[in-house]
Amino acid sequence: MASDEELWARAAANDGGAFGELFERHADAVYTHCFRRTGSWSKAEDLTSVVFVEAWRRRREVRFHGQSALPWLLGVANNATRNMDRSLRRQRRLLAKLPGPGEVPDPSEEAIERVDDERAMRRVLGEFKRLNSQDQDVLSLIDWAGLSYSEAAVALALPVGTVRSRLSRARDRLRASVSGGAPHGSRFPEPISSRKEESHEPDR
Repeated sequence: MASDEELWARAAANDGGAFGELFERHADAVYTHCFRRTGSWSKAEDLTSVVFVEAWRRRREVRFHGQSALPWLLGVANNATRNMDRSLRRQRRLLAKLPGPGEVPDPSEEAIERVDDERAMRRVLGEFKRLNSQDQDVLSLIDWAGLSYSEAAVALALPVGTVRSRLSRARDRLRASVSGGAPHGSRFPEPISSRKEESHEPDR
């Protein structure tokens, strides 16, 4: 199987098929990340399109962590989320001439679950949005999206040491205001991460 780096080199040479493979590989992770940042499945769907439209436009600028493009894509997702209205207008202009997919109604059980998910996520976001944008970005990438410190550093274009200090500050601030468990299902973040610290990973 071709690596992200190999596929992106082909995409940079205008190979749409290679870019499509990258989309299939990473769209779910980007979609989930956008949902966690917005609390809305429909906005997350729109923002996922924004991310990949922007990724295609900037396909010669991508930065890799190892051979993975996901950290860079999640960095683009953070920026798109912060500039949501402008990003969505741009994406809609670019896609205006493309035929839209047919409407497929959700089965009732899934529709109810999605509404419950959004309500639960918005409760978490009520506290999360009290953080400044820098703290939001680093916490969402590491505690929610599961990136390592060095991967988050690639996504944010920051030194690893800065990522560590921002994450510690963000966790302390969120811990002071959030109580209770995470929303149900594996798609949701724990408000305060219980993942193993990457103390073995040297600053680079």
